[in-house]
Amino acid sequence: MRKTLRWVLSLVVLIGTVGAAGATSGAATAAEPGLTDGTNSASADISDIKDRLLAIPGMSLIEEKPYPGYRFFVLNYTQPVDHRRPSKGTFKQRLTVLHKDTSRPTVYYTSGYSVSTNPSRREPTQIVDGNQVSMEYRFFTPSRPDPADWSKLDIWQAATDQHRIYQALKPIYGKKWLATGISKGGMTATYYERFYPRDMAGIVSYVAPNDVVDKEDSAYDEFFEGVGTKECRESIQAVQREALVRREPLSAKLAALAEAEGYTFKTVGTLDKAFEAVVMDLVWGFWQYQPAATACGQIPDAATMTDQALFDYVDSVGGWSSYTDQGLTPYTPYYYQAGTELGAPTIEQPWLGDLSRYGYQPPRNFVPRDIPMTFEPHAMRDVDRWVRHNAHRMMYVYGEYDPWGAERFRPARGAKHDSHVFTAPGANHGASVSQLVADEKAKATERIQTWAGVPSDSGKPLAAYDKKLDRRDVRKEQTLRP
Repeated sequence: MRKTLRWVLSLVVLIGTVGAAGATSGAATAAEPGLTDGTNSASADISDIKDRLLAIPGMSLIEEKPYPGYRFFVLNYTQPVDHRRPSKGTFKQRLTVLHKDTSRPTVYYTSGYSVSTNPSRREPTQIVDGNQVSMEYRFFTPSRPDPADWSKLDIWQAATDQHRIYQALKPIYGKKWLATGISKGGMTATYYERFYPRDMAGIVSYVAPNDVVDKEDSAYDEFFEGVGTKECRESIQAVQREALVRREPLSAKLAALAEAEGYTFKTVGTLDKAFEAVVMDLVWGFWQYQPAATACGQIPDAATMTDQALFDYVDSVGGWSSYTDQGLTPYTPYYYQAGTELGAPTIEQPWLGDLSRYGYQPPRNFVPRDIPMTFEPHAMRDVDRWVRHNAHRMMYVYGEYDPWGAERFRPARGAKHDSHVFTAPGANHGASVSQLVADEKAKATERIQTWAGVPSDSGKPLAAYDKKLDRRDVRKEQTLRP
């Protein structure tokens, strides 16, 4: 994964947005925001939290949803399309606020993709019993400028989106803030810290890939040579190989599915390319999402499967719709970033022999051709170098069986830096602090609480578990995406 860093870390506060934050239907909006840095000291004189939020210039309400013990707001915030030239247009960026109390710390979350508009609480929020602000990443709909200038989708612009929202909300939520995210969200939290290291009191990053040199992916090959048991590896590889051997009958089934569902293949080019892309992802997707303790015993015998059973199994792991136009379109911003800054992994898969026609296809194949893309090789190197030498109070949590952890962040270590890397045994892309071994779990919990300014020696989250609010099922992205 990579990016074009045109970074001149401007010491100038990136002033706010132009014009009013045109609200959605029925939305309440702060009046005449004008040019602003997002702060609003007058809001401190307003007692109701909704009124205080809407007193922020450029903030508008989409809806409020009730939840016991909290107030939950879905909001729009007006952002410059280009933070370096804020007068050149704006767009509305969605965010949510899970409000508990302004006397509590705040956790700043992003998935790196779209934002959920239902109340939820990430693990660090439960650990510190705090508020939670969740941001939708720029260019994921509906948080996309119109028309879209894709050159303004880069990690610096996105980090500056986060910075402005933080500036706008900090006068209301004045206690300490932590940034967190999972996978691409963990990467996003890292990039935010690299560009704005004084905003957050700490970073808790989950399963964040770090593809420093895009063309050097041997770490992923080594991972797949040793992950799990030999029997499990060979079983899933056999299914993958059999799918390519039976390309003709399985492709016919995909064509029938596409006709029934209205799927098209304009972006990737052909049904055959889409077919192979799904099959090539099969091994990766298996280890990324399947619970290894049980899934290995559930892999069917490739040689004896019917065509339909094989087709259905590949669909359950990889998703045949993934590389259709309909499956790709919501993730165009990710593939654009993968092909311009973030990088994308490629694995050799020698067990396939000469069955593959295309190999691992590059991100360029998954982005419409009318969107120009140029790769910037220095982006991830800059971030990696900064994390290795300058990171303070940064925590990374990885899963033992997650392929994305093969290339991981390695922050500066030692008491001076107070940074940590943990690996949850037996965990996949859903690794969490709760899955760490007991002493590491207690240590990670203690550091998160200390960073947030609510130290505790209990080694446990400060808020009780809520099975609805704290539901942390891994969102299964059925393609090779972090």
